[in-house]
Amino acid sequence: MISATQRFRAPLAAACALALAGAASPALAEDLNVVSWGGAYTKSQVKAYYEPWMEETGHNINSIDYDGNVAPVKAQVESGNVTWDVVDVELSDAVRLCDEGLLEILPLEELPPAADGTPAEEDFIDGSLMDCGVGNIVWSTAIAYDESQFPDNPPSSMADFFDVETFPGKRGLSNTAKANLEFALIADGVAPGDVYDVLSTPEGVDRAFAMLDKIKDDVVWWDAGAQPPQMLADGEVSMTSAYNGRIFNAIAVEDKPFKIIWDGQVFYIDLFVIPKGAPNKDLAWDFIKFATGTQPLADQAAWISYGPVRQSSVPLIGKHAEAGIEMGPHMPTAPENFETAVQVDHYWWADHADEMNERFNAWLAQ
Repeated sequence: MISATQRFRAPLAAACALALAGAASPALAEDLNVVSWGGAYTKSQVKAYYEPWMEETGHNINSIDYDGNVAPVKAQVESGNVTWDVVDVELSDAVRLCDEGLLEILPLEELPPAADGTPAEEDFIDGSLMDCGVGNIVWSTAIAYDESQFPDNPPSSMADFFDVETFPGKRGLSNTAKANLEFALIADGVAPGDVYDVLSTPEGVDRAFAMLDKIKDDVVWWDAGAQPPQMLADGEVSMTSAYNGRIFNAIAVEDKPFKIIWDGQVFYIDLFVIPKGAPNKDLAWDFIKFATGTQPLADQAAWISYGPVRQSSVPLIGKHAEAGIEMGPHMPTAPENFETAVQVDHYWWADHADEMNERFNAWLAQ
């Protein structure tokens, strides 16, 4: 399974150490404890959400980093000693925690509309609103390549990734079944909306592995998110799957000649949730409503290349706050990038992960 902690850029010391408004000391009654992933991602939230909300409300935020392990949510709720007010979690964890009754049910009808009056439920992309959570970002696993390797005939589709004759060179893929099976079916012509229907049949699984067979001898397998851009930079591979934020960082900060192929990207959603019995539930909800408004979501995109979940935020995306690069084209949710995107089906993987991973590992060993 993909580790969410791998997808973010290498931690920034300043962001990881961030403790806003006296977080080093015990929180005051109306301080808000907000838990997120640290590094460049938390920095983007601090700039877009935390600081503006504190200025507007006069309340303080204690920024707490975690590794994505949501076990403390369960422990706090069951002990009756909840200290976390807002937690940034992956969709799969939000679904599970909500099903177990460990999260507050949120009054989604109170979410602010878009500036043009579009109701929130129509403005948020599919899958980013649920009873216990409100989405904030979309991140994805996509294909990236080194432009210098293909000066005359650059690849442009998932099918090109699987065509080692027309586009020679080693390929990088994550050492896991998830995303690779989806990539294979997209490359074989399956429509994005049909991927999991096809994977739900034995013939469909066979079809995915048959596509992977075509490039198996040319694959270099990776385990950590930092590896794909390094593999490209070292010339170890000419194309690779990668977390989009990692490739953007290589382009924007390291000036690498890399480009993302968005065709068939597999995307994931992170959401804000409130643990059941949070001490500052009302304040936490106020923060979530603010943070997931049209403008704050667009502002976050000035710091990191993860797409806002509101459609109304997309036209407001400007340049990177430090690198000066136009961020719109680098967003997974940009209209031209999102046409063939596949949302990872956490329910499908919950039912089939063991079976698929077992077959994938056996296939690797052949």
